[in-house]
Amino acid sequence: MNLYHLKQPLIFASLLLVMACFFSACSKRSPYPTSTKYNDSSFTGVDTTGGLDTIASFNAPTGIAVDAAGNIYVADYGNNQIRKITPDGIVTTIGGSGNQGSINGPGNLATFNGPTSVTVDAQGNVYVADSNNDQIRKISATDGTVSTFAGSDSTGLKDGVDTAAYFFSPNGVAADAQGNVFVADAGNNVIRKVTPAGLTTTIAGNINPGNANGPALSAATFNNPAGLAVDASGNIYVADMLNNLIRKLSNGTVSTLAGHDTAATMNGPDTLAAFYFPNSVAVDKSGNVYVTEYVTDLIRKITPEGVVSTFAGNGMSGQADSTGTAASFNGPSGGS
Repeated sequence: MNLYHLKQPLIFASLLLVMACFFSACSKRSPYPTSTKYNDSSFTGVDTTGGLDTIASFNAPTGIAVDAAGNIYVADYGNNQIRKITPDGIVTTIGGSGNQGSINGPGNLATFNGPTSVTVDAQGNVYVADSNNDQIRKISATDGTVSTFAGSDSTGLKDGVDTAAYFFSPNGVAADAQGNVFVADAGNNVIRKVTPAGLTTTIAGNINPGNANGPALSAATFNNPAGLAVDASGNIYVADMLNNLIRKLSNGTVSTLAGHDTAATMNGPDTLAAFYFPNSVAVDKSGNVYVTEYVTDLIRKITPEGVVSTFAGNGMSGQADSTGTAASFNGPSGGS
């Protein structure tokens, strides 16, 4: 079977997890939502209503990003919309009519199909991993217009300018200080770069799944990279989901920052630690890397020295607000 005719490789990842859970008597769901509605204790309900704080609602939000002014942007996967939360807690829809599609145009008239991740550049432009459309979309900071930044309606692995490039279920996006947008191209097992001019190139990995380290293009491999983040120095951190690893791309070389090829929750130094299908990452100004584990309901932390700990969550599904491991989550996803 030609995988390029299959639009959602993450479905297969989910099936693998379901099988793993069945054989281990696990009751957790897959790490990517379908149409099921999940609630967030701070901002969500059960539909796409806008408004203040808990009056607003979402449907399976999967990605977030924060701009310099403290606005939070949300990839509202189940509603096929991009939402904005101001520092005052006001929720609005800035992109997407709620219908599935790939229509460009004014914000609420445009359409998305399964947006999984968002990032924002220094000018306030928002970029979206429009996963089921195999495209990277852009919401202009100037007038809110949605356009196709990179990718076409064809599935594949092809570098090129604007819509001449092909992606296969892009899942994570992150922008650097120069306005480059990096993409975790999950179905192709590669990391891509899109310049401000719209030129897409492959910068790490190849189409064959694996967990090899080394020179980014000639040796390194990934297995369904699901999320990424970029630090101030330009280092890229990747949630290499099906390898259960956190990888680092720096100066053209890929290395394993933490984890080993075992699906487990184990704290400790770098490769002695273990992750359970990590699906997104974020990095702070001090170089700490944070990892979401959708299946285990945990947020993990990796210090600059490589020490892995559980930062938040007790491993039980819930929405309890508290400190550290006294808190609970239900399918955390998204990083910035």
